Amino acid sequence: MSPAPLLIVTAVVEVGAGAGFLLAPGAVFDLLLGEGHPAPDATFVGRVAGAALLALGVAGGLGRNDNSSPAQRGLLTGLLVYNGAVGALLVYAALGLNKAGVALWPAVALHAVLAAGCAAGLRSEPLSPVRESRS
Repeated sequence: MSPAPLLIVTAVVEVGAGAGFLLAPGAVFDLLLGEGHPAPDATFVGRVAGAALLALGVAGGLGRNDNSSPAQRGLLTGLLVYNGAVGALLVYAALGLNKAGVALWPAVALHAVLAAGCAAGLRSEPLSPVRESRS
């Protein structure tokens, strides 16, 4: 199965989240952590995270049709690490820091599904041979 649908979903989700963090970080913090008025430094870090999420979304969208290439496998591996880490951090926010907004557990579930999709894509896609370019 092609990872293209997973990468399209990733692109849409991450571009949307990135735009949210860039444009209205307080609203995103409220939805995820129940913190409606984050400190200015947290707002800044949220915007930096938004820029990173935009980059992930763009990479996912552009890499969707590069089937079985080393670059696509690298993208899927990076997204697997990202989704696993973010899911774990959100669980920690809820259980360890007692922070939870209305979107926290849905976000945990979404990251778990995306991580599982990345893992499945890595297992099912054989690596195609790298073509040497001649200059």
